[in-house]
Amino acid sequence: MRFCSSLAAAALLLLPVLTQAQDESSRKIAGGGITVPGWTGKVDASETKAGKTIDDAKFAKEGSAIHVVTGPAATYWNPASKASGDYTVKATFNEPKFMNLNTHPHPYGIVIGGSGMGTDHENYLYCAAYGSGTFIVRGFGPAPFQMNGRRGEANPAVHKAAAVGQPVTQEIAISVKGGSVSCSINGTVVATYPKADVVAAGKLASTDGIYGLRFAHNTEVIVTGFEMTKN
Repeated sequence: MRFCSSLAAAALLLLPVLTQAQDESSRKIAGGGITVPGWTGKVDASETKAGKTIDDAKFAKEGSAIHVVTGPAATYWNPASKASGDYTVKATFNEPKFMNLNTHPHPYGIVIGGSGMGTDHENYLYCAAYGSGTFIVRGFGPAPFQMNGRRGEANPAVHKAAAVGQPVTQEIAISVKGGSVSCSINGTVVATYPKADVVAAGKLASTDGIYGLRFAHNTEVIVTGFEMTKN
């Protein structure tokens, strides 16, 4: 009986873990697809293997804003949106209800240097923020690569939601200037890399290329002020 009781207790301890794992599988968003003219997108390779498509996430225009609900992790871009030389790409990301679709914080942010977009050889760099006060700088080359660690890092410039279900807003920008690439969040530079560390074997092919937006799975974000300016 004691053995059976121990098994029952172990099962109860495992239940929250199993529930969280189930909750964290990518959702299928009703009414999904891309409805903003000129834009396209692609889900991550792991999402494709799991049977997900870009139509399982929502990318829609709402006034002057773009309302994004994922679904599978996805990257979105307009093929006509290209930048070269020295430039800054920025946008404001409003997560209206922090973690309303997930069990732990998920990031969203800016993409630059895109090439081979929509193919199995896509190449780009992105800087993304979490509503918990951390950020990551990562990319695909086409294999994934990390610039600030597997879990990113905390920075006081990154806004924190007051609680689950509360709003949080981040202004994110990536700038290419001279020999460096930097990410700014809410007006503060949180990371700067020599261009030679970013444009390298297994990483970014060039900082010139398509720019766009990046969202992890199971997120809801309203994007405003998306633009590119020359430095």
